[in-house]
Amino acid sequence: MLSSSQSDQKAATGQGNLVVISGPSGTGKTSICNLLLERLPNAVWSVSATTRPLRGGEAEGSSYEYIAPDDFERRRANGEFLESAEYCGHWYGTPVAPVKRWIDDGKIVITEIDVQGGVQIAKHMPNSCRIFVLPPDFESLKARLEGRKTESADIMARRLQKADGEIAIARDSGCYQHFVTNDVLDDTVDEIIGIITKS
Repeated sequence: MLSSSQSDQKAATGQGNLVVISGPSGTGKTSICNLLLERLPNAVWSVSATTRPLRGGEAEGSSYEYIAPDDFERRRANGEFLESAEYCGHWYGTPVAPVKRWIDDGKIVITEIDVQGGVQIAKHMPNSCRIFVLPPDFESLKARLEGRKTESADIMARRLQKADGEIAIARDSGCYQHFVTNDVLDDTVDEIIGIITKS
């Protein structure tokens, strides 16, 4: 584990980079990202755009940029997204302009995207740091999704069905340099900070 002073020293070098956090729903990606933003002094959050509805507890502009499908398609056609993907009937994308600006400013840009987006990032930004988060096992993944109580049983079943496929794509594509199993959250964050500060 790197100390906070070591993290500060790394951040002070001014070396900007994009850090991609991916993994199946329910693996704790959002919690991991929140702790990375707290503990890495030079980190900023890349707010993704999405066509899906706002969930309880989310806020416009901090959780996602919520836009209409037509607007999303227009921006995608104009090349305004670094990556974009459809997941469970909704589109998600990473706006390219703020990411490039932050990297130029020496920031560590944290983004949470699905495996389709990760594959695109690997092609367009090969120097980015790409990390795939795995659940300890399938039963723990199911329990985490059930504990959310934010989605219908049908959507939850679809997410569980997709999990194995996402993991297989992540491994077979070769686009992720790092695979981290999230069993104990603090330990996982320590491991990821070590990866980021060495990349």
